[in-house]
Amino acid sequence: MKPYLVLLPLVLLLAATTAAAAENCLAGGCHAKIASFKHPHQPARGGCLSCHLQKIKEHPRQQGKSFELSGKGSALCATCHDAIGKKKIVHPPVKEGDCTSCHNPHGGNGKYLTEADEDQKELCFGCHDAAPFKKAHVHGPVAEGACTACHDPHESNQKRLMKGEVKELCLKCHEDFAKGMREAARVHGPVKDAPCTSCHDPHSSVNPSLLKEKMPDLCIGCHKEIGKRIKGAKLMHKPLTDAKGCSNCHSTHFSAAKGLMAGDQRSICLGCHGGKPLGNPPLREVAKEFGKGKKLHGPLKEGKCDGCHDPHASDYRRLLLGNYPTSFYAPYREGGYDLCLRCHDKNMLRYPDTTVYTKFRNGDRNLHYVHVANRIKGRSCLACHETHGSDGDKLINPEGAHFGQWQVKTRLKLTANGGSCAPGCHWAYRYDRVNPVNYAKPEAAPAKSDAKPGAKPGPAK
Repeated sequence: MKPYLVLLPLVLLLAATTAAAAENCLAGGCHAKIASFKHPHQPARGGCLSCHLQKIKEHPRQQGKSFELSGKGSALCATCHDAIGKKKIVHPPVKEGDCTSCHNPHGGNGKYLTEADEDQKELCFGCHDAAPFKKAHVHGPVAEGACTACHDPHESNQKRLMKGEVKELCLKCHEDFAKGMREAARVHGPVKDAPCTSCHDPHSSVNPSLLKEKMPDLCIGCHKEIGKRIKGAKLMHKPLTDAKGCSNCHSTHFSAAKGLMAGDQRSICLGCHGGKPLGNPPLREVAKEFGKGKKLHGPLKEGKCDGCHDPHASDYRRLLLGNYPTSFYAPYREGGYDLCLRCHDKNMLRYPDTTVYTKFRNGDRNLHYVHVANRIKGRSCLACHETHGSDGDKLINPEGAHFGQWQVKTRLKLTANGGSCAPGCHWAYRYDRVNPVNYAKPEAAPAKSDAKPGAKPGPAK
């Protein structure tokens, strides 16, 4: 007779005995709870003796136990499950062989023999402090208790039992960022070279977007020069003070634009400084000065608002990069016109005679100097020019600057070698760089003038 035919009755007898034992264990009122689990442990369905050994025939006993486990701790589990705990980082309960600190050996309502079906928070909070996970802004997996979406509950080769390298793990869900980073011309340094957790808390935060610090504090941790300027300046750009902070103007992860701008400068700035006035007092509607057909100031032709304004902070009104007179009269003083003289030659306002520093002259007489350097009533730039855009040449405003309630029109007309103007502040005068006009002759000024009543002839403008 073949050997396995001899053993077969014994195997069948053992199976029948085990099944009968399991049925007896779950029957009556002794271990009935084991049968009620949504997900019972497979041996508990009919293989109690797979894990338990009867050491005393009498069962149940009034004192003591009739059964003992057939192995200790994880060694017992390893008789069926593959051994774990060989990677770099091992979860402490696994390292200690305490599988039952997380798993119920008989069954559970969760599919992995845990109490919860999907929400793992309460199980994890049995050991881990819950406070860092319950701030105002919560990461999606944390909110639904899917701790194992990011962490391996047993072991890992990554720190904190992560299921993979941090950035790769994040981009498996944040596919839009993965695609954007691949296609973007510019990627923020920390996004490119550091883990996402250098800026974001992966669990929860008091700040929007799970930021570790509020803006702009987070950003100036690296951008120290800007931080120093912000803290020391008299005026800060208002977007920096709200919850979105730097991200009002910058794309914090990647961008097609220089400086990680969220678009071109002009469009970003006009998002607030154009259209419906915002704030109290309302922001100036600069968009009106960029209208169709307008001649734009040099920096604005290139779409650069930061040619004159600091987008972060400044000691000067309207976040300007230097002093700029705000009154109609502002006699030239050293430093008083610093903003304009960043680009325009300052010698234009320093010398009464020149042949090179300005084209606004009569022969070699510097008419910019005549108008601005007058020590009592030197006119400021805004007496004749618009700062952003104008319908007139040389950014002259045809409608004129406001002088109290009166608007002073310039009436500028250009010629090949000069031109003429007839503002309300003096009679009409011509100027010519090649053939200078002699203002001492009566014919230098017309008999009829558009000047303000009572105005006296004076240096041409």
